Amino acid sequence: MISRLLVANRGEIARRVFATCRALGVGTVAVHADADADAPFVAEADHAVRLPGNTPVETYLRIDLILDAARRTGADAVHPGYGFLAENAEFAAAVADAGLTWVGPPARAIAAMGDKMAAKALLAEAGVPMLPTRTDADEITDFPVLVKASAGGGGRGMRIVRDAAGLAEAVASARREAAGAFGDGTVFIERYVERGRHVEVQIFGDTHGTVAALGVRECSIQRRHQKLVEEAPGVLPAEVRERLHEAAVAAGRAVDYVGAGTVEFLLAPDGEIYFLEMNTRLQVEHPVTELTTGLDLVRLQLLVAEGEPLPVAATPPAQGHAMEVRLCAEDPAQGYRPATGTLHRFALPGVTAGFGPLTGPGLRLDSGVVDGSVVGVHYDSMLAKVIAWAPTRTEAARALAGALARAELHGVTTNRDLLVRVLRSPEFAAVDIDTGFLDRHPEVFAPLLPADQLPLVALAAALATAAARRAAAPVLAGLPSGWRNVPAFPQVTRYAGPGGEIEVRYRLDRSGSLAEWSASTGGPAPVVSLIRAAPDRVVLDVDGVRRGYRVHRVGSDVFVDGPDGAASLTELPRFPDPTVELAAGSLVAPLPGAVTRVHVEVGQRVAAGDLLLTLEAMKLEHPVLAPADGVVAELPVATGGQVDTGAVLAVVNPE
Repeated sequence: MISRLLVANRGEIARRVFATCRALGVGTVAVHADADADAPFVAEADHAVRLPGNTPVETYLRIDLILDAARRTGADAVHPGYGFLAENAEFAAAVADAGLTWVGPPARAIAAMGDKMAAKALLAEAGVPMLPTRTDADEITDFPVLVKASAGGGGRGMRIVRDAAGLAEAVASARREAAGAFGDGTVFIERYVERGRHVEVQIFGDTHGTVAALGVRECSIQRRHQKLVEEAPGVLPAEVRERLHEAAVAAGRAVDYVGAGTVEFLLAPDGEIYFLEMNTRLQVEHPVTELTTGLDLVRLQLLVAEGEPLPVAATPPAQGHAMEVRLCAEDPAQGYRPATGTLHRFALPGVTAGFGPLTGPGLRLDSGVVDGSVVGVHYDSMLAKVIAWAPTRTEAARALAGALARAELHGVTTNRDLLVRVLRSPEFAAVDIDTGFLDRHPEVFAPLLPADQLPLVALAAALATAAARRAAAPVLAGLPSGWRNVPAFPQVTRYAGPGGEIEVRYRLDRSGSLAEWSASTGGPAPVVSLIRAAPDRVVLDVDGVRRGYRVHRVGSDVFVDGPDGAASLTELPRFPDPTVELAAGSLVAPLPGAVTRVHVEVGQRVAAGDLLLTLEAMKLEHPVLAPADGVVAELPVATGGQVDTGAVLAVVNPE
């Protein structure tokens, strides 16, 4: 029996495992990097051990430090979570050699599936359908192809290549990213199937010879080959579902699989299925399987690790429909650029469960963050998973989109608007989806807040700020906020916001009513009456329609959530300090990171779009491209250097 479990991971998966441990009466141990010292998962563990440093190589990838933490805290079992060492056969063997219970598949199964080339050969013999695969780029003549990392997963080390000219750089870049993420830069190349769907089967095995399929998940909505929206059960013909179950169980039996695993497939438009990979761990999207089967997969992992037989021998019938989104700290409109900062408010309405089952239609939140969490550059950008369950797919999508649209996410840019637009799109509703969905639907990248609504948001921000100042005034606090002795002169507030600077002018009369207002964005201002203005809420009547705005201010930053969307504004000082002017053609770092490679040198002539250098942040590479034809005039960074947000990376003098 497991009495104390160490989770060799961080964030929401650590919290998820701890939740089941608490329900079962199992003690918990967290390990944490310095950047995670104040994270929720550390606070929720019974014991916590510091791993000095911040980078994964210094901390969560150190087998020796994790085993020492288990010894020091008296842990008798280790759960790897997902990512980091979860699919590391050496780690699984080391845990067993230390006399600890490994909550996962045996090391031999991890090793067999960890080398994707060897895994393809092994499973092809077991009858699992495969795509043709190559390791030598010189053998590739037909395009498009997909370059993939042999180790690891999560879309890292994966590139689509559509012509021979881009193959060499794609292979080199994939190798670098895979080596950095998994310690293994081996890649292979396979045919890329256009309009393919990404579907997967959750399997579970025990030490008594049972391997069961627990249903099919749909995971086709992806960015950078990483899943954003997942659902169960996948909407598929019955015979395709049956073939997927049979192939997945065959894959599990081929390696005598034990524990939770996922067999991923590509579903071609003609109905053929092809093996992609087998993940020998719990998946990020496991909650949708839990909500449609009624099973706690972490509980099953612990029982199987203790030698108990799997209580499910065949595929359980799916109950209703579950849908999950990955809420990430990133800006989809800027190439999914990761975002950092302090999450001042993280609130989703209607959440009825966290990390556990639902008793009826509702929302589950598996989150690694809370109000005040700091989002840094060292780890993955995912903040939380939001999961809806409902009797039908349509109801689940609607409930999930509604909760996301009303969420208050302040301080860090997220992909919330993109997720809402995907969930509400007609094509998604019709299951007209595949892995290229986002490439074909640029309309889903538009912010929820229409541009013509931004002046009203800025007005609400200004009125709430004025109300807060009057409430805090030591004298004459009873005067209407914004009222002036000289009524001919309006109040003026300037903000930096989406699309640039916006100036709001308004004037209140002696009764506190809005006498007039305007905004610098141009166009006629609608007729607005002020119903109520408080520091945290403003209600406006706009052309006869009442609208409520929730306002949250942190320093000079003002976060406004309204009926049509949300916006983040920064109040600009009336008398701004002088700033240092950058040289023309300067390219600055959009976020802190490490320079992984410099592709040019000073004096080199470049064309618009040429790759100048690459940054690594949140475990992904980010290209820095030449904005125009010109000559590299300055290059103040070098490979391996660390840069902060706003640091000059290069200066290109345009022609």
